[in-house]
Amino acid sequence: MSLLDQAKILSQYLFPQHGVSIAAGKLAESRISWFKNWFIRRFAAAYNIDMSIAIEPELTAYACFNDFFTRAIKPESRPIDPDNMSFCSPVDGAMSQFGSIKTGKIIQAKNHHYNVLELLGGDKERASPFENGEFCTIYLAPKDYHRIHMPCDGTLTAMSHVPGKLFSVNPLTAKHVPGLFARNERVVAYFDTPFGKMALVSVGATIVGSIETVWSGTVTPPSRKEIRTWEYPEQQTQLKKGEEMGRFKLGSTVVLVMEKANWQWDQSIDLANPVILGQKLVTKIS
Repeated sequence: MSLLDQAKILSQYLFPQHGVSIAAGKLAESRISWFKNWFIRRFAAAYNIDMSIAIEPELTAYACFNDFFTRAIKPESRPIDPDNMSFCSPVDGAMSQFGSIKTGKIIQAKNHHYNVLELLGGDKERASPFENGEFCTIYLAPKDYHRIHMPCDGTLTAMSHVPGKLFSVNPLTAKHVPGLFARNERVVAYFDTPFGKMALVSVGATIVGSIETVWSGTVTPPSRKEIRTWEYPEQQTQLKKGEEMGRFKLGSTVVLVMEKANWQWDQSIDLANPVILGQKLVTKIS
């Protein structure tokens, strides 16, 4: 690792992660016309944002940066895989890792693993179905679409907010910060699906203003320090494959974990390559 990369990693341990993120979130919510227009234009140019797929392509039409960042896209730009025996990608991003969970261990990067139990906030009962299941980790870069959609049909059963750090989740940090995704703040949504249990984990990161879900709004208040869990026993929230389930205000990572079954990963999936919302990821072989 170069000296510059070492400095980038070390600086994340030293600066006030939550304070910086709160400040960034307030700036991203600013409605001051000249400021938000300047901010949005600079960001769109720096990351070469494709506005042709946005429902609202005019940059200055957004009330604030966060509205632009979580912009809706044209449904036809992201067709959802129709195979009812498959999981599709819940987001646009880059495939960081995928494969089998072996004795509860998930690969983070070469020579780095973390426990599914830690990822899910230490809940042994909820972690047990995933002990030898499958997972994938998808990194959302700043240029990506930042809404999260269902990879298959599902019925919401519970949700947990797990407070934690706010390290960056870019590939460099994932390679060098042990247990990154089980250390950062995260929201875990649990679903019953036709394939068994599924958990969709939205991982916070540096300057992520908040994580939201469609059934409860903002779930990541900065002042809360204990794990909080909501139960949904009456099965009132049912979402179809491809429906929106949440969003990030500023970028991050999604970890999808699935109960053990006879899964076959699609040949198009490869590490570090882009995936798009709706793309087939993995198929259950009967």
